[in-house]
Parts: sequence; C-alpha cells; structure tokens
Amino acid sequence: MKKCLSLLLCAAFCLSAAAEVNYQVIPLPQQISLDKSGQFFTLSEGMKVGYPADNAQMKRNAEFAAEYFGLTTTTEKKSADITLAIGLKSSNPDDYAISVGKKGITIQGASESGVFYGIQTLRKSIMNETGEIRLPYAWVCGSPRFGYRGTMLDCARHFFPVPFIKKFIDILALHGINRFHWHLTEDQGWRFEVKALPELAQKASMRPRTVIGKNLYVNDPAVALYDDTPETGYYTQEELREVVRYAAERYITIVPEIDLPGHMIAALSVYPELGCTGGPYKVWEKWGISDDVLCAGNPKTLEFLKTVYGELCDIFPSTLIHIGGDESPRTRWKTCPKCQAKMKELGLTKEAELQTYINKEMEAFLAQRGRKIIGWDETLEGGLSENAAVMSWRGYNGGKAAAKLHHQVVMTPTDNCYIDYYQLKNHDKQPLAIGGYLPLSKVYAMEPVPADLTPEEGKYIIGAQCNLWTEYVVSPDHAEFMLLPRLAAMSEVQWMQPDAKNYEQFLTRLEPLLKAYRKLGYKYCPTYE
Repeated sequence: MKKCLSLLLCAAFCLSAAAEVNYQVIPLPQQISLDKSGQFFTLSEGMKVGYPADNAQMKRNAEFAAEYFGLTTTTEKKSADITLAIGLKSSNPDDYAISVGKKGITIQGASESGVFYGIQTLRKSIMNETGEIRLPYAWVCGSPRFGYRGTMLDCARHFFPVPFIKKFIDILALHGINRFHWHLTEDQGWRFEVKALPELAQKASMRPRTVIGKNLYVNDPAVALYDDTPETGYYTQEELREVVRYAAERYITIVPEIDLPGHMIAALSVYPELGCTGGPYKVWEKWGISDDVLCAGNPKTLEFLKTVYGELCDIFPSTLIHIGGDESPRTRWKTCPKCQAKMKELGLTKEAELQTYINKEMEAFLAQRGRKIIGWDETLEGGLSENAAVMSWRGYNGGKAAAKLHHQVVMTPTDNCYIDYYQLKNHDKQPLAIGGYLPLSKVYAMEPVPADLTPEEGKYIIGAQCNLWTEYVVSPDHAEFMLLPRLAAMSEVQWMQPDAKNYEQFLTRLEPLLKAYRKLGYKYCPTYE
C-alpha cells in the first residue's frame, strides 16, 4: 500500500501543474494558521526526512514519512527538508504541531506518537495532489480529545487472515485510532491458540456450517437454513506477536477480548466438564444467546481461565484486558448444584453476583501481571470489581453509572457505534447486515460525555469506540464497506471538541478522503445519509 502511494507521489513530482495544500483533513486539526505572506514550500523529489539518530521509534516514523512522501531519510539535521522532532510542550503525548516555512517542514510531537499523527495529517493533506506540491507556510496543530480512540473487529463469528488484520490496522492508523479491540472468541469459534491447551483452538475454531440470512434465532434444525461451507481458522501465537508488533509501530495498542463466562460454547465443545450440564456441546452454527455458560461453581473453570488469560498476557502488552461479560444468562446457575453451593459458600443472594465473583478472581489474577479488566456494561449487574473499566454498549446509562462510581468508561452505544448496522435506508443498495440503521450522520453526532455527569464524573469517560460484529460480514471487502466512511466520522468524535464539530463542513472534507480510499484500494460505501 505505502509503496503504491510512494510511486504515485513520485510520479506527481514529475508533472508541471502545481497543487496547493489546505491542511483540511479528517480528523480536523485543532488549529490551522496560514502565514499572511502567501508563500509556499515546494515538496520535490530528492528531499530528505530527518530524525534523531538515537531514537528507534523516530527512525521508524521517518521511514513511514519517507515511504508516504517518496523521499529518503537522514540523521544529518542540516540536510533535512522535513524534520521530525520531540519536544512539543504538552501533557498529551499524542499532540503534534506542523510548521511549514522557508527552511522546510518541521513535525514536532509531545512524544513519538504525536510525531506519527503529525505525519498522518501531512500525508492526508498531500496524498491526492498531482503535479508540483506546494504547501503554504503555516502552523498546524492537533490534540485528541480522548486518550482511548478505539475500533473493535469481531474475528470469531467470521475469521479474517493476518494480511487483512494488518490492512485493518493501517486503516485505523490513517484515522488516528490508537486502540484495536480484537474480539477473539465466541460461541461460533475460538481463534486464540493456547499452547497449554492445544486442542482448544484446533477443535473449537471449526464450525461445520453457518445459519443463512435472517434465520437468526431459529432453533428447529428442520426449519433453519444453513450453508455447507465450514468456517475455520485461528491465530497462532507467533502470528499474534507479529500483529502486536505491526500495530505498535503505528502506535496502536491491541486490547484482546476473551469472553467470559458466556459466549463460551466453542470452548465447552472441547471441555464439556466446564459447563453446568456437562454437555455434550458443539460449536454453534447459529447466532443468538445460549443459556450454556461456564460453571461458576466448578474450580476447574478458574483454572481454565487463568491458563488462557496467562498466555494472553504473554502476547498482548495492553494494560486493559477485555473479559467480555455480556449476554451471559444465569439460567443454568439457578439449577446447578455446584453454582448454588458456591453462592452459599460466598454468602451471595443472587446469581448475578457469581459473575462478579469470577470477575474479581480474574481481576486479582491479571493485577499480578500489571493489567486491568474491562468488560461490557452487564458487568455492573452483580457489582463491579474494584478497578474494573466498563465498555457501555446498551446505551449510555451503564457508562454513566460506572463513571459515577469513578470507574473508567469507554462509550460505544449501539445507536451511534454499531457499524454492523445498515448505513443506508435502502437495504438493496448495500450488503446484508444484522439490522438496525446507523447512517454516517448519526455516528458523527455522538457525544461520549453525557451532559448530566458532573465535570469530575465526566473525566472517567476515557474514550469512544465503534464496533464491527461479523455475523453477516463474511469477507475483508465487506468489512471495509461497513467500516468506511463511518470510521472517519468516529475519528472526529474521538479527536475534536464537541463545539468544533460541524457535519456539513465535515462532508466537504470527506470527499478528498474518499478519493484517498480509492487510491489506497479501500472498499467503502460510496453514498451516505
């Protein structure tokens, strides 16, 4: 991808027409101050990107810039035409400032990540230009509103190979996203290799068939319609480490999710003794919510979870580890002798507290490794464990409740953030989706910090995230179509202050970004509402 862009830019330098840059990109920089002199700096072939020789991250930043702009790198400050530097005075490490003047371009960041975001802003400013590229003398600076700027991809319902995961990460980087929430396990497939439990991924990753179309909750095999195409695949730990490295170079932290105690049918198909009934179970071929979950009263359940999460921590350096916690019925727990005995032992009065018991055990286990748990807002129902963060998806109320308790919150309500929903009213103009309707305008309208929180409570809203579930997303092209351009709207929610957002003005800046998508070979929804 980057080589292709580099060739395009190199070809552009050879043309005679001049192109002037306006720096009006997505997400919009916080400040764009054009020099009153009206002078330009001309970007031309043979120029160099300079970086400090003693900083490996800055070297990689310079290599990115050189690839994007068709230039070369240098550690000699005097010979640099684009200078990368750290030292911008700001408490936000992702802040950047771009200075364009007579001596060239300087991209300065509060840290290495800030420099990277400055490079991305300059990249988007020029990537559609042809001919001689002229950059007006200017001061351009950006500062993201939130520290957590996320996107989730479900690779459990449908498996996506590593090359696409890397492409997905590149798309996130283009939009200033810094968290990739990777959903790795489900009732319909287990995609994470556990070395101590080799049969888990080998067997639980295989789904012999999948329910077709809108037979969403049909339980009668004689009525439901299925395809005959097996869905298989899991990520080896070597592959996962490579993806972690790839993402880290782009300042993206991967937040892995292993769902518990529900959405565990695939795991139970291999280890039926971990369920309340003992099975037999098989990898689910349909969608929906199963009553069968991990047995909270079986001590082997925690042994299993600690083995899995222990290996997860060995691969993913993220401080936050997602434990799921959503859509976990307590039906089996109500009649399970082991679960009822555990409730009596712990002095619990309701089954929801059993989930909190498991969460607390896992929180203590992960804390020993310097990690914190984050879960969907159902984790509030039995009482939050001490340091748990909450991802609020069933509207804003769960997030508000957690913030009032001084727990960190990532807002991702379905009405604004579920990009597996249709994005156009006319369903015939787009691929099959799970339902719902989430147009581009509604994503853009999201406000992550509810007005009825106090300023102190509002500080606990650490970010926002869009989610791409894949019950009906069956290919990389389909995933990109669902993601873009709604991710562009989400990036402005994550970066911009609410009083600076303007949807009509956003649409004028979207057209150049769509052109960039085409150059980069990204699939996207060409119309929006």
